[in-house]
Amino acid sequence: MRIIFILLVFIYSTTTYADTKRLLLLGDSLSAAYNMEERDGWVFLLQEWLSTTQAPLEIINASMSGETTAGGLARLPALLQNYQPDYVLIELGGNDGLRGFQIPQIERNLTQMIELSQASNAQPILMQIRIPPNLGPRYTRQFEALYPSLSQQHQLPLWPFFMEEIALNNDLMMPDGIHPNRQAQPLIKQQMKSWFEGLVTSG
Repeated sequence: MRIIFILLVFIYSTTTYADTKRLLLLGDSLSAAYNMEERDGWVFLLQEWLSTTQAPLEIINASMSGETTAGGLARLPALLQNYQPDYVLIELGGNDGLRGFQIPQIERNLTQMIELSQASNAQPILMQIRIPPNLGPRYTRQFEALYPSLSQQHQLPLWPFFMEEIALNNDLMMPDGIHPNRQAQPLIKQQMKSWFEGLVTSG
């Protein structure tokens, strides 16, 4: 009886491991634990929660501070080859928008990242990105409209920007007014939990 029990545990654990999906997070400083220890960032906290609940999802955080859509596009082929993810969450464009990069170029970069992910049999997921209105309402509207447009064109999930509420609370922001502080990280993790849970339950 003991041998049967051990065998069942082994089969369950190896099956669970085999069924674990990988999500490649391609983001910027908002997801890279900017100016804090990695373990304090929302991505680490979320992975900790996923591991605790034995959810079959592993997050590969390839986010870099200062990353642009061009930088993400340049890095993506190697990341896809090395990690062979099941999902690619694209949280990029904020730095492009803050620097006033041309909208068509941002669109081309995002489109190529989507197509590279699909060609690698990974499901791309876009995150809506919002920027301060420093460059005027016309640019801001065009920039922010890119994400729902690309989501519709390519029939992709569009996840909401996790900074929308956080950015309105000075107590949750660093002095630069752009980056979430340490206190904001567990709140971002809570926001993102339901979206990641959706991936787990959808298989």
